[in-house]
Amino acid sequence: MSRPAPRRPVRAWLITPALAVERFDKAKGCGADIALADLEDSVAPSHKAAARTTAEEFLHTQTASGPVLGLRVNAPVTADGVRDLAAITAYAHQPDIVLVPKVESARDIDIVAGALDTPAHTPTIYALIETPRAINQLPSILAATRLGGLLFGAADYAALTGCARTWDSLLYARSAIANSAAAAGIPAIDSPFFDIEDLSGLREETERARALGFQGKGAVHPRQIPVITRAFTPSADEIAAAQDILTADQTAGAAVTTVSGRMVGPPLVAAARAVVDQAATASS
Repeated sequence: MSRPAPRRPVRAWLITPALAVERFDKAKGCGADIALADLEDSVAPSHKAAARTTAEEFLHTQTASGPVLGLRVNAPVTADGVRDLAAITAYAHQPDIVLVPKVESARDIDIVAGALDTPAHTPTIYALIETPRAINQLPSILAATRLGGLLFGAADYAALTGCARTWDSLLYARSAIANSAAAAGIPAIDSPFFDIEDLSGLREETERARALGFQGKGAVHPRQIPVITRAFTPSADEIAAAQDILTADQTAGAAVTTVSGRMVGPPLVAAARAVVDQAATASS
């Protein structure tokens, strides 16, 4: 099943607690491609109702030049998740993205779509893949026709499996998510890097995630946004090399050709076209 590629960049994601009203302007102005208000982990159970009210305020100032705005709701099979969805249906401004945590079946996506889809608005629904069962159930999760993307939740996954939160320990889960998203034609977004001060570590992990096939990464602080954005934006050299391949392919027709001493066939042409398309999306 193939779904259309995102029309706007999905490189850098920032999630802000829905109760942190004083952070809303910074979250929307820090350069993130996606900004979400969080109703789940960052909100204590006793404050969930208040967070649903302030989350609506977060959605009020969507602009063409600003980030895409959305919400992370509570799991839809929980009481708080049901209350979240009921509250959102009454919002004057609807979220463009809804991130669904603890997804382990297509049913979770179907519930959210059933509650929020209207003839006037259908949000893009992302599944937060953060449990061992979710990794095992990826094929069935991807059967949800309203699924728009996958986001890896490394912290919960590591805690549940007992593995270290290192690149090597999480490589299997990341590879499974990236492969499954590619097969479905939807974006895969990598887990945040949790050390706010280690920007070089963030850069290395982000570059590895891009090399694995991820199209974006979560951030835990606005200072991480520029690093993530740069890593997921094709460089001038990458764009030039891709354009050389596409030019050579046009000249050669359907034949295999060479560029700078390297044989170029259909797979490399497809990769080059993806780089050029990614650069065009990033500049839009």
